[in-house]
Amino acid sequence: MHNGDLNNKIDVSALPCSQACENNKQPILKVLQSELQGSHHVLEIGSGTGQHSVHFAPHLAHLKWQTSDVTSNHRHIIAWHQAYPAPNLYPPLPFDLTIDLRPINGQLNTPYDAIFTANTLHIISWALVERLFTLAGDTLQTDNKLIVYGPFNEHGDYTSEGNQRFDAMLRAGNPDSGIRHKEEVVSLASEHHLKLVNTYAMPANNQLLVFQKS
Repeated sequence: MHNGDLNNKIDVSALPCSQACENNKQPILKVLQSELQGSHHVLEIGSGTGQHSVHFAPHLAHLKWQTSDVTSNHRHIIAWHQAYPAPNLYPPLPFDLTIDLRPINGQLNTPYDAIFTANTLHIISWALVERLFTLAGDTLQTDNKLIVYGPFNEHGDYTSEGNQRFDAMLRAGNPDSGIRHKEEVVSLASEHHLKLVNTYAMPANNQLLVFQKS
């Protein structure tokens, strides 16, 4: 069945929508098309609504895109997958950083050779950020990549007034959340043999950080 046939049956306007995903999906994709040329099996941690996955997978047809998130978000991801299916797009795996030590490999026997996560580090606690990087260091092999999208502070300060307001809003809702300091993230990554190899400026004062396993 073609996407057009599905869209006639599925009310896409009723799908859960993150405007941030709509705004940043194309700039992120442009980087992924370059950085993931040599990758084959990508694990997306924190797939959220699923919007990123349905946009990226058809444009990265050479690789398998595995979504994952806490089970409460699966219905949103599945709804987007049903509206915009792709042969290299895989249904979400249950994955919760608070309890899971490592991702399940799902339907495929091939190991993950890249990990992508967007807008997660500032939502989860620092302890879970540490756990995410431990997982990435344990899962990835030499030259594999971890790609992280989101806002970051630099040189101990906010990169924009907008990010400062956003950080205050996050911390008001959850004191354990907040925009992370890029230098601390890079230092944490190095503890797990992940070296920052590229930084890309993104819309709305976000960045895309590319780490490579050494």
